[in-house]
Amino acid sequence: MAHGKTSYVCLPCRASYKQPYPGYHDHDRVCPRCAEPLIHVGSAFAAPKRRDTAAWRTLSVLLHAGVRFHKSCCGGPGYRPRTLSEVRERMAYARATGEPFAQALVRRDLP
Repeated sequence: MAHGKTSYVCLPCRASYKQPYPGYHDHDRVCPRCAEPLIHVGSAFAAPKRRDTAAWRTLSVLLHAGVRFHKSCCGGPGYRPRTLSEVRERMAYARATGEPFAQALVRRDLP
């Protein structure tokens, strides 16, 4: 039986790669284009088109905040903002309430 794969992303190249899950003796994954380290984003990740710069900027904010796209018990990773305006309003909410950025970014509805 084949082992499952998960997604890794290179933000400078705007590229996504499916690779085997990290194991105990694995080394850090590097981008085949630029040799920068790849970011493990999870198996429920769907990459935006390379030319969609706004979507990649949104993804960059999510990844730098520590948000990933791992499957949960119910199937998917849950809510993730798709536009920069959604990110901005959640970041403003986090600043106003003191809620951690990562937690505010995955909140479906703001009060």
